Amino acid sequence: MRARIVYESMFGNTAAIAEAIAQGLREHVEVEVVNVVAAAEVCATVNLLVVGGPTHAFGLSRPQTRRDAAKLTNAPVATAIGVREWLAAALPVSAGHRALAFGTKIAEPPWLAGSAARGIGKRLSRLGYSLADQPVDFLVADTTGPLIPGELDRARVWAARIAHTELDRRMHHT
Repeated sequence: MRARIVYESMFGNTAAIAEAIAQGLREHVEVEVVNVVAAAEVCATVNLLVVGGPTHAFGLSRPQTRRDAAKLTNAPVATAIGVREWLAAALPVSAGHRALAFGTKIAEPPWLAGSAARGIGKRLSRLGYSLADQPVDFLVADTTGPLIPGELDRARVWAARIAHTELDRRMHHT
């Protein structure tokens, strides 16, 4: 089984979650992790597409929110393309393709609305993907991070559970 993780990250938090998800999947699955800037198109040859990004202004980032984020770090930030644009350019897939959606968002205040994960999940479903699990948000302490303690472990455990479930599902449907 093959999985591809495509992520967008400004401050390294979403990238760290993508790597933790890859670690959780690797026990059962061959995994490729790709920054959205380097991800040419949706790869139909994978069994599981995992897409993640940071929550900006209550949803997926936009060019302006990425430009605003770039002002908060000295690290280079890609502002031209994000998960929103990448998914908008993606072609629909045939039935049977599986996907997962994840995001990062600020932990406090807990009532703060919005989730990149939910937006990604909706877009993946519209493209014809069947979600292997509900979209999941991983929490950061502030706009630039860091991740809340335990979130990397939570991402690894979540991914390992999904990989196990997906392998089991595939064995019973082939």
